[in-house]
Amino acid sequence: MTRQRLEQELAVVAGFDDPRLDLEQYHTPPDLAAHIIHTADLQGDIEDRTVLDLGCGTGMLALGAALRGPERVVGLDIDAEALGTARQNERRVATRTDIAWARGDAARAPFCVEDATVVMNPPFGAQAGNEHADRRFLETAKALASVSYSVHNAGSQAFIEAFAADNGGEVTHAFAATFDLPRQYDHHTDERRELETEVFRIEWA
Repeated sequence: MTRQRLEQELAVVAGFDDPRLDLEQYHTPPDLAAHIIHTADLQGDIEDRTVLDLGCGTGMLALGAALRGPERVVGLDIDAEALGTARQNERRVATRTDIAWARGDAARAPFCVEDATVVMNPPFGAQAGNEHADRRFLETAKALASVSYSVHNAGSQAFIEAFAADNGGEVTHAFAATFDLPRQYDHHTDERRELETEVFRIEWA
């Protein structure tokens, strides 16, 4: 499946009905998800692997991975309503691999897994009380994965590289991506805005 075809398959994935600001819930765009999953597939990080989507929301990255022939996929999120939408999205996409949807905190993931591939679009930690949320997601990825792909706010490269190095990891790939963000919270003043982000592939020791 080409990257363009994957994006088309993911275009039917519904977003959040009532997004929660405290969880920084934003719908991952299909083009960005397709880019991440296509890159992971080219690196041999999807096929016949266990893929974990931490903070899966409505399931965009988990569903993309499930279309690429992994051994199994698990989507983890703390929000039961989001997981309900993710299950509906699984029926819309009709993936070849079944997905286990689990409710739990990605900062304390209830898994005993090694050598997994983690894909995630974690909260950036922009909201009061949610500072350093992306760090906690990275700590979970380090514990469970041999490789992870994660989306972060633009300007995060120095932090990500330092975190990886301090924890026995190495950033092997990094690319910039524009996150198309529709108006969905009261503090948003524009109908749409473009959020500059960065995506990192980290190999963990």
